[in-house]
Amino acid sequence: MPARHRSRQRALQILFLWDQRKQDVGEAISSFYETLGMDEEDPQPTPADEFMESLVRGAAADSKGIDERISAKSANWRIERMPAVDRNILRLAVYEMNQLKTPPAIVIDEALELARQFSGEESVAFINGVLDAVRRDEGQPITP
Repeated sequence: MPARHRSRQRALQILFLWDQRKQDVGEAISSFYETLGMDEEDPQPTPADEFMESLVRGAAADSKGIDERISAKSANWRIERMPAVDRNILRLAVYEMNQLKTPPAIVIDEALELARQFSGEESVAFINGVLDAVRRDEGQPITP
Protein backbone atom coordinates (compact mmCIF):
# COMPACT_ATOMS: atom_id res chain seq x y z
CA MET A 1 0.00 0.00 0.00
CA PRO A 2 1.50 3.36 -0.99
CA ALA A 3 2.64 5.49 1.93
CA ARG A 4 0.36 8.45 1.16
CA HIS A 5 -2.68 6.21 0.94
CA ARG A 6 -1.87 4.74 4.36
CA SER A 7 -1.38 8.27 5.69
CA ARG A 8 -4.81 9.26 4.41
CA GLN A 9 -6.36 6.19 6.05
CA ARG A 10 -4.74 7.07 9.34
CA ALA A 11 -5.72 10.72 8.98
CA LEU A 12 -9.35 9.70 8.48
CA GLN A 13 -9.26 7.51 11.58
CA ILE A 14 -7.76 10.28 13.70
CA LEU A 15 -10.09 12.96 12.35
CA PHE A 16 -13.04 10.66 13.06
CA LEU A 17 -11.78 10.22 16.64
CA TRP A 18 -11.29 13.98 17.00
CA ASP A 19 -14.78 14.65 15.62
CA GLN A 20 -16.52 12.11 17.86
CA ARG A 21 -14.68 12.84 21.10
CA LYS A 22 -14.43 16.60 20.60
CA GLN A 23 -10.90 16.44 21.95
CA ASP A 24 -7.77 18.39 21.14
CA VAL A 25 -6.34 17.33 17.78
CA GLY A 26 -2.90 16.79 19.33
CA GLU A 27 -4.41 14.40 21.87
CA ALA A 28 -6.19 12.50 19.10
CA ILE A 29 -2.93 12.11 17.18
CA SER A 30 -1.02 11.00 20.29
CA SER A 31 -3.74 8.53 21.18
CA PHE A 32 -3.58 7.05 17.70
CA TYR A 33 0.19 6.57 17.83
CA GLU A 34 -0.14 4.90 21.24
CA THR A 35 -2.67 2.36 19.96
CA LEU A 36 -0.63 1.33 16.89
CA GLY A 37 1.77 -0.85 18.87
CA MET A 38 -0.55 -2.07 21.63
CA ASP A 39 -1.09 -5.57 20.20
CA GLU A 40 2.61 -6.34 19.91
CA GLU A 41 4.65 -8.02 22.67
CA ASP A 42 7.57 -5.63 22.19
CA PRO A 43 6.03 -2.46 20.79
CA GLN A 44 8.41 -0.18 18.97
CA PRO A 45 7.69 3.52 18.72
CA THR A 46 5.86 4.30 15.51
CA PRO A 47 7.74 6.79 13.39
CA ALA A 48 6.00 10.12 12.91
CA ASP A 49 3.86 10.37 9.79
CA GLU A 50 4.27 14.01 8.81
CA PHE A 51 1.85 13.88 5.88
CA MET A 52 -0.87 12.31 8.03
CA GLU A 53 -0.31 14.83 10.80
CA SER A 54 -0.45 17.77 8.37
CA LEU A 55 -3.74 16.48 6.96
CA VAL A 56 -5.30 16.05 10.40
CA ARG A 57 -4.04 19.31 11.88
CA GLY A 58 -4.97 21.30 8.77
CA ALA A 59 -8.43 19.81 8.34
CA ALA A 60 -9.21 20.22 12.05
CA ALA A 61 -7.88 23.79 12.22
CA ASP A 62 -9.90 24.88 9.19
CA SER A 63 -12.92 22.64 9.84
CA LYS A 64 -15.36 25.55 10.10
CA GLY A 65 -14.39 26.97 6.70
CA ILE A 66 -14.19 23.52 5.14
CA ASP A 67 -17.62 22.61 6.55
CA GLU A 68 -19.07 25.77 5.00
CA ARG A 69 -17.68 24.78 1.58
CA ILE A 70 -19.03 21.24 1.95
CA SER A 71 -22.46 22.47 3.09
CA ALA A 72 -22.69 24.83 0.15
CA LYS A 73 -22.21 21.90 -2.24
CA SER A 74 -24.25 19.22 -0.48
CA ALA A 75 -27.85 20.07 -1.24
CA ASN A 76 -30.28 19.08 1.50
CA TRP A 77 -27.53 17.73 3.78
CA ARG A 78 -26.50 19.63 6.88
CA ILE A 79 -22.94 18.84 7.88
CA GLU A 80 -23.93 17.58 11.33
CA ARG A 81 -26.45 15.16 9.79
CA MET A 82 -23.93 13.52 7.45
CA PRO A 83 -22.45 10.20 8.52
CA ALA A 84 -19.30 11.02 10.52
CA VAL A 85 -17.05 8.97 8.23
CA ASP A 86 -18.33 10.75 5.12
CA ARG A 87 -18.05 14.16 6.75
CA ASN A 88 -14.43 13.52 7.66
CA ILE A 89 -13.50 12.07 4.28
CA LEU A 90 -14.86 15.28 2.76
CA ARG A 91 -12.96 17.45 5.24
CA LEU A 92 -9.67 15.72 4.48
CA ALA A 93 -10.20 15.89 0.73
CA VAL A 94 -11.26 19.55 0.65
CA TYR A 95 -8.30 20.50 2.83
CA GLU A 96 -5.81 18.55 0.73
CA MET A 97 -7.19 19.83 -2.56
CA ASN A 98 -7.39 23.47 -1.53
CA GLN A 99 -4.54 23.95 0.93
CA LEU A 100 -1.94 21.37 -0.05
CA LYS A 101 -2.74 21.83 -3.74
CA THR A 102 -2.74 18.10 -4.45
CA PRO A 103 -4.25 17.58 -7.93
CA PRO A 104 -8.04 17.14 -7.67
CA ALA A 105 -8.02 13.87 -9.62
CA ILE A 106 -5.73 12.29 -7.01
CA VAL A 107 -7.64 13.72 -4.05
CA ILE A 108 -11.04 12.64 -5.37
CA ASP A 109 -9.77 9.15 -6.28
CA GLU A 110 -8.28 8.70 -2.80
CA ALA A 111 -11.44 10.01 -1.11
CA LEU A 112 -13.58 7.55 -3.08
CA GLU A 113 -11.25 4.71 -2.12
CA LEU A 114 -11.60 5.69 1.56
CA ALA A 115 -15.38 5.78 1.16
CA ARG A 116 -15.38 2.29 -0.37
CA GLN A 117 -13.23 1.01 2.47
CA PHE A 118 -14.83 2.76 5.45
CA SER A 119 -18.36 3.66 4.32
CA GLY A 120 -20.64 2.39 1.54
CA GLU A 121 -21.47 2.67 -2.14
CA GLU A 122 -24.10 5.38 -1.56
CA SER A 123 -21.41 7.41 0.16
CA VAL A 124 -19.07 6.99 -2.80
CA ALA A 125 -21.54 8.70 -5.13
CA PHE A 126 -22.33 11.42 -2.60
CA ILE A 127 -18.65 12.19 -1.86
CA ASN A 128 -17.81 12.19 -5.56
CA GLY A 129 -20.57 14.69 -6.29
CA VAL A 130 -19.65 17.04 -3.44
CA LEU A 131 -15.92 16.99 -4.20
CA ASP A 132 -16.48 17.53 -7.91
CA ALA A 133 -18.70 20.53 -7.10
CA VAL A 134 -16.06 21.93 -4.74
CA ARG A 135 -13.41 21.43 -7.41
CA ARG A 136 -15.47 23.21 -10.06
CA ASP A 137 -16.26 26.05 -7.66
CA GLU A 138 -12.54 26.53 -7.06
CA GLY A 139 -11.95 26.51 -10.82
CA GLN A 140 -9.51 23.59 -10.61
CA PRO A 141 -9.04 21.24 -13.56
CA ILE A 142 -9.65 17.55 -12.87
CA THR A 143 -6.41 16.29 -14.42
CA PRO A 144 -3.18 16.13 -12.44
